[in-house]
Amino acid sequence: MNHAAALPVWAQLAVAFLLVAGAGLALIGSLGLLRLRTFYQRVHAPTLGTTMGIMLVLASSMIFFTVLESRLVMHEVLIGFFMVVTTPITLMLLTRAALYRDRSEQSEEVPPAAPSYTPASEGSGAQGTASGPAAPSGPSG
Repeated sequence: MNHAAALPVWAQLAVAFLLVAGAGLALIGSLGLLRLRTFYQRVHAPTLGTTMGIMLVLASSMIFFTVLESRLVMHEVLIGFFMVVTTPITLMLLTRAALYRDRSEQSEEVPPAAPSYTPASEGSGAQGTASGPAAPSGPSG
């Protein structure tokens, strides 16, 4: 016997809708991976699409097993938590590694690194301290 046949119609519809919507978002993210040209553009589409897509698939799984077993099933919440936490971190690490590589190779696709800001110590006579630009020196006339 098929377990899905034992579900009420409202649960079947909810599970089907969430599953198809989640798969659709994952597909859109994957198509974005193919369509976009540079690495920096490509990292965003799959990350955003698949994160929301996996949340909808996990919600459909929660509804399916909660209704089927007549008890609250929460395993998917843990899976969703780890997906939401690890996906943006992975995106940042991959992007920073690629940016570092491209800047060290002096690629024209990425802007140069911003100059690092080091506040001048007071009394050293340096122009432009952390509190603002230095007052003009010399005779005013």
